Amino acid sequence: MTFTKSLLPLAALLLASACTIGPKYHRPDVATELTYKELGNWRPARPADPGHGPWWLVYHDGVLNQLEPQVVVSNQSLKASEAAYRQAIAAVQEAQASFFPTVTGDASAQRSRKGGAETSLYSAAADASWVPDLWGRVRQTVESQKATAEASADDLAAATLSLQGTLAIDYFELRGADQQKRLLEAEVVDDKRSLKIATNQYKAGIVAKSDVDQAQAQLDSVRAQALNVGVQRAALEHAIAVLIGKPPASFALKPAGDLAEPPVIPPGVPSGLLERRPDVASAERHVAAANAQIGVAETAYFPDLTLSASEGFASTALSKLISAPSNVWSLGADLAGTIFDGGLRAAQVRSARAAYDQQVALYRQSALTAFQQVEDDLAALRIQEQEDRVQAQALKASKEATRIVNNQYLNGTVAYTSVLVAQVQEHGNALADLAVRQSRYVSSVQLIEALGGGWNGELAGPIPTVKLRK
Repeated sequence: MTFTKSLLPLAALLLASACTIGPKYHRPDVATELTYKELGNWRPARPADPGHGPWWLVYHDGVLNQLEPQVVVSNQSLKASEAAYRQAIAAVQEAQASFFPTVTGDASAQRSRKGGAETSLYSAAADASWVPDLWGRVRQTVESQKATAEASADDLAAATLSLQGTLAIDYFELRGADQQKRLLEAEVVDDKRSLKIATNQYKAGIVAKSDVDQAQAQLDSVRAQALNVGVQRAALEHAIAVLIGKPPASFALKPAGDLAEPPVIPPGVPSGLLERRPDVASAERHVAAANAQIGVAETAYFPDLTLSASEGFASTALSKLISAPSNVWSLGADLAGTIFDGGLRAAQVRSARAAYDQQVALYRQSALTAFQQVEDDLAALRIQEQEDRVQAQALKASKEATRIVNNQYLNGTVAYTSVLVAQVQEHGNALADLAVRQSRYVSSVQLIEALGGGWNGELAGPIPTVKLRK
């Protein structure tokens, strides 16, 4: 077609001479230290590095290994984040469409009557228009949309990690509830035995009726606590069901074994955290997108060149429509720019630069928050490990105290109140020991989350790219 032959060489020339307006992007600096403060002289023994991928494997729990992959497959909140990512990908493709001309076509047939004469008119035409990216406006827009899409991919990874971490915490708390119930049930057995002893001694006239009442009250109190644990366990089981996208009514978890020593996670170095945290990576991509928007705003100072072309056929006879005498065509170019806008473009550039500064501050703040979370979890794990050792010693001592006081009571040398006090202390220390162990599991999951889990910076999908000749 005539206009195509004329337009293509000009297009190639314009593409070759195009330039890009706007600042070149450099990732903002973030102050980091060589090591974490709370790590100090504490060096975890037998570290279990979650590496990349399924980080929950470090816990060596078969049930958890089955539950975690279901979050990605069935969780509805995650599906919403994935849909947002696909929208961002479509926005990139939409921006890339501006690199190419717009071509439209139309055909028409008309018949009219004037006076006694009837006439017909047939036409078929194709129109093309193109705004060459002389100043890089389209390029900068595409780069901004690509960075936004990459941020959306990072957001998807962050949402996945958060939900997987929540599932792990709920699971370990459920296992803690199971262990707490077993402790309480064992305490019920001991209290029943104490009640029987007190009852027998009362019948023998050795002790007062108050000993029997105190034993009965202790037994009923522990029974009530055991029942109350069921409320917490049910809520945790329901929460896990929703996390894996299942109705709570169709999901159940059998009680599992006791919580063993949790794995210790090596934190690495602070500088590596910026590469491992998807939320920090997302904040950095928003900085890149804002930087590109500065260039988009600055291109408004330069005029736009619009190339247009049209070719078609028009005839009063349909049989002669597609013929040389019926051919019509046109070529045109339009150069348009704003001469005066009352400071609008300058304000838009200032706004874009302010938006960039805002994203830089948010990025640096997200990095500081990430460092804080790692430091918090390291401190928690270090202190809880010490607390666990001390609490275990307290539990051992309270068990021995209960044994001694029970023997003294059977020999008639102490009152039942002494037995009751010893049992309450042992019971409290057992539950406190379990609570510390459970807290260590929660802190270890939170540390893995704070370190970015198994995320390795890969996108949730490919970002489409249009390559242009220089």
